[in-house]
Amino acid sequence: MTDRTPQGTVRLTVAQAVVTYLSRQYSVADGHRRRLVPAALGIFGHGNVAGLGQALDQFSDELPFVQGRNEQALVHIATAYAKATRRHATLAVTASIGPGALNMVTGAGLATVNRLPVLLLPGDTYATRHQGPVLQQLQHPVEADASVNDAFRPVSRFFDRITRPEQLLTALPAAMRALTDVDTGAVVVSLPQDIQSHAYDYPVAFLAEHDWPIRRPAPDADEVAVVARMLAEAEKPLIIAGGGVVYSGATEELEALADAAGIPVTETFAGKGAVQRRAWWQLGGIGLEGTPAVNVLAREADFVLTVGSRLTDFATASQSLFQNPDVRFTSINVNVHDAGRLGATGIVADAKRALAALTDAVRANRTTTPAAWQEKARTLDEQWRQERTAALDPDVPFDPASLPDDSDVVRDTEADLTQGQVIGLLQEHARSGDTIIAAAGGAPGDLQKVWDATEGRFAHLEFGFSCMGYELPAAIGVRFAESDRSKRVLSLLGDGTFLMAPTELVTAAQEGLPITIVIPENHGYQVIHRLQMVRNGREFGNEFRYRDGSLDIGSGKPARLEGDYLQVDLVKIAEGLGARALRATTADEVRAALAETRDHAGPVVLVVPVIPHADLPGAGVWWDVAPAEVSEQESVTQLRGEYEEGLASQRWYG
Repeated sequence: MTDRTPQGTVRLTVAQAVVTYLSRQYSVADGHRRRLVPAALGIFGHGNVAGLGQALDQFSDELPFVQGRNEQALVHIATAYAKATRRHATLAVTASIGPGALNMVTGAGLATVNRLPVLLLPGDTYATRHQGPVLQQLQHPVEADASVNDAFRPVSRFFDRITRPEQLLTALPAAMRALTDVDTGAVVVSLPQDIQSHAYDYPVAFLAEHDWPIRRPAPDADEVAVVARMLAEAEKPLIIAGGGVVYSGATEELEALADAAGIPVTETFAGKGAVQRRAWWQLGGIGLEGTPAVNVLAREADFVLTVGSRLTDFATASQSLFQNPDVRFTSINVNVHDAGRLGATGIVADAKRALAALTDAVRANRTTTPAAWQEKARTLDEQWRQERTAALDPDVPFDPASLPDDSDVVRDTEADLTQGQVIGLLQEHARSGDTIIAAAGGAPGDLQKVWDATEGRFAHLEFGFSCMGYELPAAIGVRFAESDRSKRVLSLLGDGTFLMAPTELVTAAQEGLPITIVIPENHGYQVIHRLQMVRNGREFGNEFRYRDGSLDIGSGKPARLEGDYLQVDLVKIAEGLGARALRATTADEVRAALAETRDHAGPVVLVVPVIPHADLPGAGVWWDVAPAEVSEQESVTQLRGEYEEGLASQRWYG
């Protein structure tokens, strides 16, 4: 029971005040008002069950609770939910003191790297210190106030530790501001175990409903004019669309600019699907996992406009991609630091508003790109589309002779299809409104290169942090955000990722969530195997193989992992965790399985054996991953020489 007093206060515990406050916060964007934090996720332990656990129980009607299996995965669910809602809402995640809290640090890093809001409420050690650091005896010898939760500080956009009940009065509003800021990320409010249960007379006004606007900073007219003038002078302009286009809802404005000026548009991982119209200027991914057509254009471009992206290593091919000696960079970004990357001339503003203003300037100036540049883009893209079609066609038998190494891998598996052909089948199956998710390994790179994300076939690619284990919980987060069950949410993840973190299938089954997990089974961490082969020249420790001989640690050189492929039944694992699981080997079996399970009311896992080492066509760019400078292996010495030749292609842009 709460004790209301005549003085306009209400007596609540810290935990009760946190839950009550969160249930009354709203975001407002473009006239749409919605709950900012509509639910909480968590796993209870001694550090949060008596405080936050009690409060979530008492106020479960106001803030529903979702039980999870792994704290890192729960943060991923919240992050994916935030991305699916275009950063207009997120979920709260609570964990107990110590390992439960620390399990959330990786998820916090992913959210902050990708500028996505999540609210984390980890338990912390006793503020009174009477009990000592129960079950997490860090006891730093110099920093007496340190706890393991201080590990959140470098990977959070906002961090606070509540050591007195009244600190919520300033901490929670600051947390909401950080969640709704244009430069958002993980927000951590650390709650000592004892403080969670302490009571305080909180002002009623503090617990009233509150609206938090999602701002759209307006562009400076002078900055727009400078970029418009630079564009008018360009002969070979290129646009790179990043995640900011998606978060801002600026797709129509981007398409209008490309259409008005005739500028080819490319996309980063986060920007995949930023263009929804099919047009000649819609060219797809750029950089290390982009299309060869895009990368040819990027090498020649003399003007690059980046919208809502930080242009990190993959997009720039380790700053070796843009080779035109006269190339100039411009940028639209809400963050002043990101707007100036690669020495760019920046428009510091919301993407939607800035693109609209730039399009007006382009139309006023009657700016259009030369016909020769447009024709080159069309020709290169058509050549690539023919190559893409051949690589994705599931009905053309794969030729083992095309493998870069020993074709015995085909005989060692029951696979008929390549991962590219599986993607081709998923593309056949995808409808408008469906979402495909990928995050680590070969899947996001392949989708960036070949997935058609136009006309509502959304791609949710997390590659800022390349976090294995994101894909399955992300499907849950996207499903929470998408209530229309006719739209399928699908994750594509390798067998390595699935074996690392399959347990949120239980959560999906518990909640009755219709999601589909597709696992191309290729017997290892094959994308790293590929990198290892091109930088070391030999395989070691990346394929899932039995040890050839016994491992006798301490007695000499151990036997190597060079036996047959491991026999692991992924279907039985998925079934045991509550999913409907199927195995499909041929193209027709995959088609039938996807059709049969599309309307299944719970989680589906589809395992498809794929041919190891059978990769999609390359992007045709260099990447800065250095082989050993000194080695007794001749192959490494040769690869080092090739790498050093590639270093000459790197440039400084200023």
